[in-house]
Amino acid sequence: MNPFQKNESKETYFSPVSTEEVPPQPHNLPKKPSLKICGSNYPLSIAFIVVNEFCERFSYYGMKAVLTLYFLYFLHWSKDTSTSVYHAFNSLCYFTPILGAAIADSWLGKYKTIIYLSLVYVLGHVIKSLGALPILGGHMVHTVLSLVGLSLIALGTGGIKPCVAAFGGDQFEQKHEEERTRYFSVFYLSINAGSLISTFITPMLRGDVQCFGGDCYALAFGVPGLLMVIALVVFAMGSKMYKKSPPEGNIVSQVFKCIWFAISNRFKNRSGNIAKRQHWLDWAAEKYPKQLIMDVKALTRVLFLYIPLPMFWALLDQQGSRWTLQATRMNGNLGFIVLQPEQMQVLNPFLVLIFIPLFDLVIYRLVSKCGINFSSLRKMAVGMMLACLAFAVVAVVEIKINEMAPPQPGPQEIFLQVLNLADDEVKVTVLGDENNSLLAESIISFQKMPHYSKLHLKSKSKDFHFHLKYHNLSVYTQHSVEEKNWYSLVIREDGKSISSMMVKDVENITTNGMTAVRFVNTLHKEVNVSLDTDHPLNVGEDYGVSAYQTMQTGEYPAIHCKTEDSDFSLSLGLLDFGAAYLFVITNSTNQGPQAWKMEDIPANKISIAWQLPQYILVTAGEVMFSITGLEFSYSQAPSSMKSVLQAAWLLTIGVGNFIVLAVAQFSGLVQWAEFILFSCLMLVVCLIFSVMGYYYVPVKPEDIQEPVDKQILHIQGEMINLETKNTKL
Repeated sequence: MNPFQKNESKETYFSPVSTEEVPPQPHNLPKKPSLKICGSNYPLSIAFIVVNEFCERFSYYGMKAVLTLYFLYFLHWSKDTSTSVYHAFNSLCYFTPILGAAIADSWLGKYKTIIYLSLVYVLGHVIKSLGALPILGGHMVHTVLSLVGLSLIALGTGGIKPCVAAFGGDQFEQKHEEERTRYFSVFYLSINAGSLISTFITPMLRGDVQCFGGDCYALAFGVPGLLMVIALVVFAMGSKMYKKSPPEGNIVSQVFKCIWFAISNRFKNRSGNIAKRQHWLDWAAEKYPKQLIMDVKALTRVLFLYIPLPMFWALLDQQGSRWTLQATRMNGNLGFIVLQPEQMQVLNPFLVLIFIPLFDLVIYRLVSKCGINFSSLRKMAVGMMLACLAFAVVAVVEIKINEMAPPQPGPQEIFLQVLNLADDEVKVTVLGDENNSLLAESIISFQKMPHYSKLHLKSKSKDFHFHLKYHNLSVYTQHSVEEKNWYSLVIREDGKSISSMMVKDVENITTNGMTAVRFVNTLHKEVNVSLDTDHPLNVGEDYGVSAYQTMQTGEYPAIHCKTEDSDFSLSLGLLDFGAAYLFVITNSTNQGPQAWKMEDIPANKISIAWQLPQYILVTAGEVMFSITGLEFSYSQAPSSMKSVLQAAWLLTIGVGNFIVLAVAQFSGLVQWAEFILFSCLMLVVCLIFSVMGYYYVPVKPEDIQEPVDKQILHIQGEMINLETKNTKL
C-alpha cells in the first residue's frame, strides 16, 4: 500500500481535467439542495462512498493477503512461479486504472464506470472463490478459474481506482473546500482501516478454519468477495443522492497526442532549411494550444525524475510475496499471540498510520530546527536508502533461517533414517556396489535418530542393498531410491524374524508455518485418527503408514482414535511451528494403545518477530518516498497535469512489480542472494536519483500558475515549406 498525499487516499486517483473549452450551459431551474449529514456541510452521499471504499479495500487486500500461499500450497506452484504471478497481478492492477479513467472521462462518466466495473469485480471474486474449492474439478480447472478471476479483479479494482475518490470530491460545492479536504482524510482512513482489518482477518479464515480436509482458501477468498458485493450494494443505494457529472474528456490522451504530434512533426521536418525551435514540444504548436504545450513541458521535467522510481516499488511490494514466504519458515508464536505468516503484512498499514503524523509533526520539524535543508528530493532519496537497508536486513534474516534449517540433499544424494520398531537391537548395514559398507549403525528398539544420514548415488536412482542383523538372524533386503529425496527405512517384526519397508518422506510437508504429522500403525486393525480436519485419517493395519496431514500448532493431549471394535485416545503432546512428526501407534503395555513420537523435521527456531525491523525500515521509507514524491510532483507541474502525473505514478508501480516478476523467473539465485541483489540495485538507483535531483532546478509555484494567454517564446525562422500532418504552411 502506498500513501501518496497527506490529505488524500493512499491509492492514486485520476482527477479528470479537460483543456478544451466547455460551451456555456443553459440555465436550469434551481436544483433541490442535497441532503447533509447532521446539519453540516457534508453531503449525505459521501457516507455511501466512504463505506463503499472501506468494503472494497477490505475485499482487495484481504484477498491479496493469502494469494501467495494459495499459489504455493493449493495450486502447488513453485516459490518463483507464485511470486511471479503475484507480481503480475499487482502490475496489472496498476495498469488498468488508465483504462478506467479513459472510460469514465470519455464515455460513461464516473458513476456508471464504478457500477459496471464493480460488477466485473464481483464476478472476478466469485470465479476466484470457485477456483479454491477442492471438489470443483482438478488442478487445471483450479488454475484456469484462478487466473480468470484474478484478471477480472485486476480490471475491476484498477478500473474504479481513479473514479471513486474523484466522484466523492464531486459531491461537494466549490464553497465547501475545507469539508472536501476533510473528506479525503476520512477516505484515506477508510482505506487503511479496510486494509488493516482484512490483512489480519483473512489469514485466520484461511488457517484457523478447516474445510475439505485442509486450509479453507475458499472461505478466505469468499468473505472478501462478499464484502465487494456489500460495497456495490451500498454504493448503488446512494444513487439518487449523487451529483453525476457528464464525461469531460481525458487529459491523459490529449497529452499523449500532443507529444506524438510533436515527435512526428519534428521527424517530418528534418530539413536544414527549417529553423530549429527552442524545445522539441514546440513542434506541436501548429495543432495544439500554447498553454497545453507549456503544461506538457513542465510535465516532462517531472516525468524524467520518475525513471528510477520503479525499483522502489519492486522492493516495497515484496511484502506480500517473498517476505510472506520467508515468514512461513519462522516461528509465529509470540507468547501472547500466534501469528499466521501472512498476518505480518498488517504491520505495514499499522505503521503507516503511526509514521505519517510522527514524521510530519516530529521528525521533519526537528530536522528543520537543526538547520538542515531536508528538501523533497532528499526525503525521497532517504526513503530509497531505508528500503535498501530493509532488504539487507531481510537477507541477514534469510541467512539465519537457512543456518537453522535442515540440510537439503543435492544431486545424486539422498537422506536416510532408520526406524527400528522391532523388540530388540538391530544392526543395519548399507552395502555398496562392491559389497563395501556405506553405512553401519546399531539401532536399539524405538531409538530416536538425531538426524538423517547422507548417502551418495552414482546416478539419479539406485537400488541399495541392506544387511539387517537381528539376534542370530541375518536378513538381506533391497530397496530403490531416487536422488534429492528423504527416506525412512522402517524395520518391523515378522514372526520370529524381521522385515523392512522403505517410506519416502515428503519435502516441504509443513505449510504456512503449520505442523505435519503421519502415523505408523503396528496394531492388527485399521485405525481411524480424528485430527482437526473434516475427515479422519485412516491408517492401515500391520504397519500401515499414513500420508502426512497438516495441523495447527499447539498442545494435543487427547486425539480420538477408533478401530472396528474399540475407541481410545492418543496424546500427541506439543506440535511446534514448521515441524513434522512421526507417531507409531503401539500396544505393548497394559495401558492400551499409545503413540511413540519422533521428529522428522525440526521446528522453526527463528521467531517471526525478527521481521519487525525490516517492516519498520521499509514502511518508514514508504512514508518518506511515496507521500513526498507525489506532493513534490504536484508542486512542479500545472494543475491541469495532475491526472497525468497520477497515471505515470501508477505506471511506475506496475513496472516495479514487473521487475520482481523478471528477477524471480530468470535470476536463478538462492533467496538470500536475491535479497542482496535487490538491495544493491536499490542502492545504485538511489545514487542515480540523487545525482538527477542534484542537477534538478525546482520550479517555483508562482512560475507554474501562468495565465492561459501568456505567450510562449516566439519561434524565429523561415516557415516556408513546413509540412504538418493536416496543413501545408
